[in-house]
Amino acid sequence: MTARTGRPRTWRRLAGRAGLALAGFAVAGLAGCGSVGYLAQSVRGHFALLGEARPVAQWLDAADTPQALRERLALSQRIRDFAVSELKLPDNGSYRRYADLGRPAAVWNVVAAPELSLELKTWCFPVAGCVGYRGYFDQADAEAMAAQLRAEGYEVAVYGVPAYSTLGWFDDPLLNTFIHYPEGELARLIFHELAHQVAYAKGDTTFNESFATAVERLGVQRWLETQADAQAREEYARFEARRQQFRTLTLGYREQLQALYRSRLAPEAMRRRKAELMQRLRDEYETIKREQWGGFTGYDAWFERANNASLGVLAAYHDLVPAFERLFEAEGRDFARFYAAVGRLARLPQEERRQALLQQAAPARASASAAGR
Repeated sequence: MTARTGRPRTWRRLAGRAGLALAGFAVAGLAGCGSVGYLAQSVRGHFALLGEARPVAQWLDAADTPQALRERLALSQRIRDFAVSELKLPDNGSYRRYADLGRPAAVWNVVAAPELSLELKTWCFPVAGCVGYRGYFDQADAEAMAAQLRAEGYEVAVYGVPAYSTLGWFDDPLLNTFIHYPEGELARLIFHELAHQVAYAKGDTTFNESFATAVERLGVQRWLETQADAQAREEYARFEARRQQFRTLTLGYREQLQALYRSRLAPEAMRRRKAELMQRLRDEYETIKREQWGGFTGYDAWFERANNASLGVLAAYHDLVPAFERLFEAEGRDFARFYAAVGRLARLPQEERRQALLQQAAPARASASAAGR
């Protein structure tokens, strides 16, 4: 665990920061989850979180606010203003209040997958649709659910989530769980969570998370180019280089495992091959860490616990990002037009939505190809 106001481990930021709105949905009618206790902890935890938040202005005016926190809160408000003026994200009360929860995560998510599959177990809710995770405000509750799922034969991952979106139902606050992130990472998170208030497709996690990830990437690029100093840009470049290597490595092995699970190998042979691939994954990570990252340990916990569940959840955040980025280009790099196009897609049936996204993004791809000839 990280310190209460320290930086959470990098893999937790990657796996968990984006759009995990389960707790917010509870207050909008999560009775369909089939567990009164689960609903109760969601409602109780969410309103306790909101109750801790005070306006940023009050924190800035208070004499006992630590200087480091004062500076981060001021930075967060510049990022928040930029989100409205430059990225056309919602202008509301979200990220205008701050709360110190006294814990290292807003919620803990539980994801599960079968022994020989990357398909995540899903839970279905009235507002959110079907999602491949279940969130808890108490880590012990999350671990108890994980133990139950393991007993049922699932591979399970539990990870702390620094922020989640309530899709505009409530004004989401700044939290101690992420306020001390490096400048570029803080901007990414705020842009990502605000993007979930712009468009949401019920039950389509990959669409929703890929869209928000595209917005954060486009937004942070503009922020760093126009608002940040050289130190912040260099710091972000180091984080991003490692993040890209992490994605390349893990998604490459995810594809190999996916092919294995779809093969006709007997289960025992499949298990042996799976164990070989997982060991190779860890060995390659150790080589990269030693030879290219100077011993950086931020992803150690992820690789120590890597399994089908943790690999399965990665895809949701990246699979459609290139298509959304091409759609942004096709819409003239105009955020308002881009959001309108995404909103129209979100209202379509899921399969039709996927095909329409790829088709609408095609003109930008074709233009880029022609320009490169």
